[in-house]
Amino acid sequence: PLIMWHIERLARAGITELVINHAHLGGQIETALGDGSRFGVSIRYSPEHPAALETAGGIAHALHLLGSAPFAVVNGDIYCDYDFSLLAKHAGQLQAGNDAAHLVLVNNPPHHPEGDFGLQHERVTASAPKFTFSGIGIYRPALFSQLDRNSAAPLAPLLREQIAQGRVSGGLYGGCWVDVGTPQRLQELDNELRASQNTGHA
Repeated sequence: PLIMWHIERLARAGITELVINHAHLGGQIETALGDGSRFGVSIRYSPEHPAALETAGGIAHALHLLGSAPFAVVNGDIYCDYDFSLLAKHAGQLQAGNDAAHLVLVNNPPHHPEGDFGLQHERVTASAPKFTFSGIGIYRPALFSQLDRNSAAPLAPLLREQIAQGRVSGGLYGGCWVDVGTPQRLQELDNELRASQNTGHA
């Protein structure tokens, strides 16, 4: 399962306290992963009922589980070989400074050629050329504290507001990254990973 790749890489990077939010068929996720002990991590869950709350709404709903320090968020529907050990460094920089968020950007995939945000001197901007937000970010809890924890809310408007205030840092990641947004892309990724395991390059 895709989520296990994330969990294993997070554990290897020393990130062992995880919160997973879920909605549709979320019970299957809890059954499959349990408390995380077999992966060397501790997992707590934040169920969203009766429907998913989108990214910002889901974070707000889980805020009571995330503590008072900056935390990392990794979208469950991506695959990447990003070095998650870098997240601790960026979280520390966020804690020591005045930024509200740090975003990992990637080159635009064919299905999203217009990108999301600009990047200049490790600062995320609204100007072109634009790159695609990878779904990997670090955030201060205060960014979500004013949201209704039971209402759906997208992340992009919150980020654009902070970008306009110059409070978002970022970096461009050029390694493997796949937005697994369709069954076709999931099958293509599965075929690729199975082939790499068979040749010893996983």
